[in-house]
Amino acid sequence: MRLSTVILPVRRWSEGGREVWQRAEQLGFHAAYTYDHLSWRSFRDGPWFGAVPTLTAAATATSTLRLGTLVTSPNFRHPVTLAKELISLDDISGGRVTLGIGAGGSGFDASALLREDEEAWKPRERADRFAEFVPLLDRLLTHEVVSHEGAFYSAQEVRNIPGCVQRPRLPFAVAATGPRGLRLAARYGQAWVTTGDPKIADTGTPAESVVAVARQIEALRAACEEAGRDAAELDKIMLTGFTPDRNGPLESLDAFVDFAGAHAELGIDEIVLHWPIPDSDFGTDLKVFERIATEGLARLAAR
Repeated sequence: MRLSTVILPVRRWSEGGREVWQRAEQLGFHAAYTYDHLSWRSFRDGPWFGAVPTLTAAATATSTLRLGTLVTSPNFRHPVTLAKELISLDDISGGRVTLGIGAGGSGFDASALLREDEEAWKPRERADRFAEFVPLLDRLLTHEVVSHEGAFYSAQEVRNIPGCVQRPRLPFAVAATGPRGLRLAARYGQAWVTTGDPKIADTGTPAESVVAVARQIEALRAACEEAGRDAAELDKIMLTGFTPDRNGPLESLDAFVDFAGAHAELGIDEIVLHWPIPDSDFGTDLKVFERIATEGLARLAAR
């Protein structure tokens, strides 16, 4: 199992932003991700910086840490411009980028670019856009010249030279729980991302959540089988903080080991923890967090 973190882009680079990413590397995290939003939930009225510039800066401040979004969505992104940014970021980082990508939700990102008389996309339309977005992005990152005329996106003789450092392209970590998203993960993903079952996040128990994740993994296996692919080829990533126990895995080293062990048995390969932010939903103890980072996997292996 690998252990990673997600660093919300809420700090000025000159006021602790750089140091957090460097500390993540020092602590031995496999990867450090950030959210690709225009703003997000309780942080909407506070500082919030762009994902790609933040990751670019992090790439120049670190040397071994993998970097990525968790996740990018079509809500305010276009495949053509995103592909160009990703190729640049992959080059600057020396091939250390993973693109976490999902269909997006109904939050601020979904309405920021709309006219006053427009309605936010319904779930079906988000899924429709995602189904076109992912294959087109795959083509843009693997071909030097791409043209496309689709229901939602166009590309006219778009050049992406020299392409990604990582070949044939940087990896996709596809966040999905529904059938259509899982099929995209099975076909285009190098990893699959879950936050657990949102239907039981507020009302379920930790044990019920584990069962729900097991069902999701079985659905992923079925989608992979349908696509003629071995599900073992996909890394399975668990982003914590949204299951019924919320930040419970960060309460102590033992709590983390129990959580990680239960999910390792399901086949989860990577667990992602939110970097602590004081006075927020992620206001966990930094000392406990750092102890988990440095001792958690060893304690898990010794069980």
